[in-house]
Amino acid sequence: MKTILAFGDSLTWGADPTTGLRHPIAYRWPDVLERELGGEARVISEGLGGRTTCYDDHTGPSCRNGAKALQVALASHMPLDLVIIMLGTNDLKPVFGGQAEPAVSGMRRLVQIVETFPYKPKTAVPRLLIVAPPPCVAGPSGTPAAGRRIAESERLAPLYQALATELGHAFFDAGRVAKASPIDGVHLSAEATQAIGQALAAPVRTIFA
Repeated sequence: MKTILAFGDSLTWGADPTTGLRHPIAYRWPDVLERELGGEARVISEGLGGRTTCYDDHTGPSCRNGAKALQVALASHMPLDLVIIMLGTNDLKPVFGGQAEPAVSGMRRLVQIVETFPYKPKTAVPRLLIVAPPPCVAGPSGTPAAGRRIAESERLAPLYQALATELGHAFFDAGRVAKASPIDGVHLSAEATQAIGQALAAPVRTIFA
């Protein structure tokens, strides 16, 4: 059986835009993906609300820097066959510049961590799948939560795809199958979260083929 690490933010954790609580386990995309793979793999869910690719954010109750957390997760769960990273939405907050480029730079750093981490054994380097999160949409105030800009969120997918191609890793655009909820313009309904897990089964099987 393969082991997959699903590394992300509140979209991976399964935040409900209505309540701020967690969607039932049956809808969270890492758990849906595991179910869709039908016993072929175990999917470890490592999602944290507010997590960025590689930037410190001390406004939350825990470390939100993905570059720091990823190293811990890799060490905790190795050996791994695949790492799926879906991050970038929080990098679009104005405090981090509000543009897509910092997210791309951060994703590049995460790729470097996956590629160069001192695994045991050293040859046990997992495959990598970069996932672009669904773009933001207008919330009740006419803009996405926390001052994110819709246009910048829409730039993530093509930039991530170019990065994945450059570095030789797999890519998936979650915006093809899911849209952010207009409740806050950022988070996903249970059905949208579920759709991502269902859609990821095919590219994951391709990676393992």
